Amino acid sequence: MSGTNLEGRVAVVTGAARGVGELLARKLSVRGMKLALVGLEPDGLKQVAARLHGDSGIWHADVTDHETMARVAAEVKERFGRVDVVVANAGVATGGPFTDSDPVSWRRVIEVNLIGSAVTGRAFLPALLETRGYLLQIASLAALTPAPMMSAYCASKSGVEAYAHALRAEVGHRGVKVGVGYLSWTDTDMVRGADQDDVMRELRQRLPWPSNKTYPLGPAVDRLVEGIERRAGHIYGQWWLRGMQGVRGYLPSLIGTVGQREMRRFGDRLTGVGTGLVGAGGAADEQQRATLRD
Repeated sequence: MSGTNLEGRVAVVTGAARGVGELLARKLSVRGMKLALVGLEPDGLKQVAARLHGDSGIWHADVTDHETMARVAAEVKERFGRVDVVVANAGVATGGPFTDSDPVSWRRVIEVNLIGSAVTGRAFLPALLETRGYLLQIASLAALTPAPMMSAYCASKSGVEAYAHALRAEVGHRGVKVGVGYLSWTDTDMVRGADQDDVMRELRQRLPWPSNKTYPLGPAVDRLVEGIERRAGHIYGQWWLRGMQGVRGYLPSLIGTVGQREMRRFGDRLTGVGTGLVGAGGAADEQQRATLRD
């Protein structure tokens, strides 16, 4: 696949009903790609598909379900004849003290963000091997630095970063490129949902610049698109994230010291913070699981 020409190629985007996934699908469509949109919100996926410029299809699927994702991969291949790019973007988040966290929600963050990404890769790698394609794993600033009140999210994003790096070494000699996309706080439903909690919002505002800002979605997704065109190994949604790579080894000790001070500062206000998945995407995930239980 050309490093610059996406015209006529096929991209799969998980978590495509909103946020990063939605805008990324739209921008890839403008560049002439055909889109396979995967997610838990069929109505939202239909709305996204209706705004795309070229051919597209939607698949209602839970990325943690291996059998379902294997079926989706087969159907996408049958529909479009090939798969050139896969973006493992689906993700959920929860926040709050680990000791008070809901174990089901905490575990679900790991399942969707880490296990779901691996399930996605496993399902689509055979098709990518045929086209010598490109897999982009969406990670986060949370992969580069730990943060109190975000233990599940940090664990999941550190995990997907390591998984993607390992996979890159395994499949590179067969022509498949694997990239990791890093995003800081970006204006999405997930971040807005987290900000609805006063303590989580104030803690984030107390982070050092430039990590305490919420960044617009458009420029971050433009960087992802440019990275997909280059089949890049690392893509940084905000310019300063690249510099974090050089100092990440010092951050756990620093965060461990500063984080204790912040936890003392907020004291009793921490009780009851972050007991479920945040944002509209988190609500959709919880609704899906409730439906399956019924």
